Amino acid sequence: MDLNLTDAQLAFRDEVEAWLAEHVPREPLPPSYTEEGFAAHRAWEQQLYEAGYAAIHWPRAYGGRDAGLVDVATFQECYARAGAPDRINVLALALAGPTIMAYGTDEQKQRWLPRIASCEDIWCQGFSEPDAGSDLANVKTTAVREGDTYSVNGQKIWTTLGRFADWMFALVRTDRQAPKHKGLTFLMIDMDSEGVEVRPITQINEDPAFAEVFLTDVRVPVGNVVGAEHDGWRVAMTTLGFERGTGLGSHVRFSRNLQDLVALAKAVGAEHDPRVRDAIARCYVETEVYRHNMYRTLTRLAGGKQAGPEASLNKLFWSEMEARIFETGVQLMGPLAELTAKAEVIADRLGDQAELWGRWQKHYWYARASTIYAGTSEIQKNIIAERVLGLPKEPRG
Repeated sequence: MDLNLTDAQLAFRDEVEAWLAEHVPREPLPPSYTEEGFAAHRAWEQQLYEAGYAAIHWPRAYGGRDAGLVDVATFQECYARAGAPDRINVLALALAGPTIMAYGTDEQKQRWLPRIASCEDIWCQGFSEPDAGSDLANVKTTAVREGDTYSVNGQKIWTTLGRFADWMFALVRTDRQAPKHKGLTFLMIDMDSEGVEVRPITQINEDPAFAEVFLTDVRVPVGNVVGAEHDGWRVAMTTLGFERGTGLGSHVRFSRNLQDLVALAKAVGAEHDPRVRDAIARCYVETEVYRHNMYRTLTRLAGGKQAGPEASLNKLFWSEMEARIFETGVQLMGPLAELTAKAEVIADRLGDQAELWGRWQKHYWYARASTIYAGTSEIQKNIIAERVLGLPKEPRG
């Protein structure tokens, strides 16, 4: 594509860079999974909204800016380069909101979209269950209609920021006699409803960012169905299409990870080791391949084409790449990799980079999950094989 920005696009980029330079917090915000950190991140989201940057890809009628793809990519690149705080309402802005726009009634749009854009409401995703992750059609949470409400019973798991969410968009089973894909409904659940119990899950990196949610006789109005009853699979696939989208601007984050990897190599005096240099060079090549592929995807979308099953190539590549980048950092640390940033020997050895090592460890463990969420690598490979390469499905039986 033509990467030369128009005058209007250059003006938008300059505007964004100037605003971020003035408003991005000088010190990192506390983690969003703490009470203090969540409040700080929410305040930041509302600051973005007041400046007109919360949902630039949304239509103006719903609080956005009708930004084109190039402007969206420009904003995300600028945001990442500025080291701005992680977005806490991305599930609502990128998934729930667009789904409501696509399938919601006028009343639902007026009810939920303005409060999503302004971050008055935080949303979580209620898809995964103990026996329904990659096999999403195996959802067992039930919603039995009783007049104008449903009685919802079941359990959701791996619910990001479920502890703080105001609403959950959930996939529930409304017809237990129908085939697995046919009896599902897309339902919006108020997290303050009686019968909703949230239990934080502490991950292996010691962050309680996930939660499991138990639903016991939760009463949900029938008016909270998005789309048609029993048509939830089609709605959910639309939602997952947004989730498995292009990730415009995400290559900047991986480039920053690479810079941190180089800093770690220097901190342990391994920057001249040819094996380390080769490993870092491979990571660099991968980040550049990914960056150029993002621009190719942007070209496709800007030309009016859909991302299509090729989006699975992006997801597979970046998730495997991310895991390798952080694995490389752990390997170059050698025996020191067993120690946390709080260990005295780490502080003596790494000096100013000791804090970087602490963040690296946390990201290392989380990066290992990148090949699972938003569709496992195995699922992405099946999609690529069948829908991109046109290979036959493996015969059963």
